[in-house]
Amino acid sequence: MSVRTLPLLFLNLGGEMLYVLDQRLRAQNIPGDKARKVLNDIISTMFNRKFMEELFKPQELYSKKALRTVYDRLAHASIMRLNQASMDKLYDLMTMAFKYQVLLCPRPKDVLLVTFNHLDSIKGFICDSPTILHQVDETFRQLIEIYGSLSAGEFQLIRQTLLIFFQDLHIRVSTFLKDKVQNSNGRFVLPVSGPVPWGTEVPGVIRMFNDKGEEVKKIEFKHGGDYVAAHKEGSFELYGARVLKLGTNMYSVNRPVETHMSATSNNLASRTQENIAPNPLAKEELNFLARLMGGMEIKKTSGPEPGFRLNLFTTDEEEEHAALSRPEELSYEVINIQATQDQQRNEELARIMGEFEITEQPEITGQSASKGDDLLAMMDRL
Repeated sequence: MSVRTLPLLFLNLGGEMLYVLDQRLRAQNIPGDKARKVLNDIISTMFNRKFMEELFKPQELYSKKALRTVYDRLAHASIMRLNQASMDKLYDLMTMAFKYQVLLCPRPKDVLLVTFNHLDSIKGFICDSPTILHQVDETFRQLIEIYGSLSAGEFQLIRQTLLIFFQDLHIRVSTFLKDKVQNSNGRFVLPVSGPVPWGTEVPGVIRMFNDKGEEVKKIEFKHGGDYVAAHKEGSFELYGARVLKLGTNMYSVNRPVETHMSATSNNLASRTQENIAPNPLAKEELNFLARLMGGMEIKKTSGPEPGFRLNLFTTDEEEEHAALSRPEELSYEVINIQATQDQQRNEELARIMGEFEITEQPEITGQSASKGDDLLAMMDRL
């Protein structure tokens, strides 16, 4: 397991979260000023300096539920609220999108280009805030400094760590199903065409050499694919053409797509196992959350600005059905800790979480306040 994986995982999943939220803000015709505020507030919180310092420290990955807790906080860093069903769907879309990107990376090192694509797009969401742009650029520089000198073997270990993290997730996403890049069982289809990794040749030739290193024989074979040579390597600098398209916004205005999902019994079974299995790293996960959230600044809204509820489903009825049909044991709402917990650490975490409380905002839709209840109280039940 690589101790350098967490920053890449967090930043890429955060980028996918912003893509989905931007698409839903536009789909629900949320006023532009409110939509811009939501995105600016989330990005500012996500790239907070103290938070990034904790994130970039070498550390092991922990469970999906621990990371999910951080994204719950992040999604509610502004005036927008998501209920449980929409938050579940958001997290599922984030994880499946990034899993697909990691699987399709031509080289292990290209996961860094995927990260840069996400950060490039995030900068495009920022409106009238040089300070937030500077925060993102500082994270860019940290990535270049830390990951720019890693070997191919170290990137391979990072990629393996990411794939292990995603290995039991087989959630079907309608966009992937329509594009025929995902099968009905939730597994992705790997292409047998397109450019080969930079620095490699198109398959089809076997060369044999003697003990002096001289080529003595060449055999051609049919590889069954439709490959082409890569014309250019993507830029690993702060600015430049990334070439690789993985990690760009698939929910962009130019290509509107649905965010519908459909789960299978296998999905439910694998996630049930994850949620109820005893966690030997329970204490470390609490420490991890306390450190990360201690560096995450949640902006408190000032003045009478109203909040609003965002729905990741087409209708309220669909959202309600998803919430009712989801088995209780699959809820991400409470982290299931089955180990002796350190009381002092719990008190520290409770104190940090108490500082994050955001004043409840009235909804502009006029619907019941309970309809848009956020998840900010979930850690109180630890």
